[in-house]
Amino acid sequence: MANFRTHITVAAFAGGIVAAAGWQGGLWSLAEGVPLASLTTFGGILPDIDSDNSRAIRILFTLFAVLATMACVLLLQDRLLAGPLMMAGGATYLGVRYVASAIFKRFTVHRGIWHSLLASLLCSLGVTAASLHVLGQSEEQAWWQGAALLFGAMIHLLLDEMYSVDMVGARLKRSFGTAFKLFDYREPGNSLAMVAVIAAMTPWLPPLSVLVDIMHLQGPLSVFGAGLSRLMAGV
Repeated sequence: MANFRTHITVAAFAGGIVAAAGWQGGLWSLAEGVPLASLTTFGGILPDIDSDNSRAIRILFTLFAVLATMACVLLLQDRLLAGPLMMAGGATYLGVRYVASAIFKRFTVHRGIWHSLLASLLCSLGVTAASLHVLGQSEEQAWWQGAALLFGAMIHLLLDEMYSVDMVGARLKRSFGTAFKLFDYREPGNSLAMVAVIAAMTPWLPPLSVLVDIMHLQGPLSVFGAGLSRLMAGV
């Protein structure tokens, strides 16, 4: 399978190209394109969250811990004095970074449920909902940001499958088919649980009509193509 550097490099490159092409095509401003490139890069390492000893899981849980700490401070800043607030923030960081990380490692298997399109979709919709309700983004940008994470995660899964093909020996490695899959066929209960979470998340998502308008009215592929042509002409 592809290593950490390959995943993050390819995802960052693809995210930068898409963000720049969308900006040139008028789909979003430059400031709106930066988070999209970042989310694509983040999605490029997200499926390796189930790898116990990977750099990806350390980076991801550090990021989760920072975000959880920020949320804790924002929620409690009007209720606690500075000292207790710092203690609550520190406890939140340690709890997510080390305790939650250890629990997650205990109950996950590499190339299991998190190496699937279903898990990528779940995370994508989570980003979409958080973008809308937590960050206050527009409904259209919330969908774009969720799509950016999904795009990065799919790049990761496809790279892993590509590295499962031995072109020299003209054979498929044992890992072939374990990355780019719909769901974890070995643990259908986990997949059903994810489907239930997605269903529960539905009321928090932007209207589906906004996504339909993005796909049909704006013609994103043609806009991306035009933007990419401008970028190439500029180079």
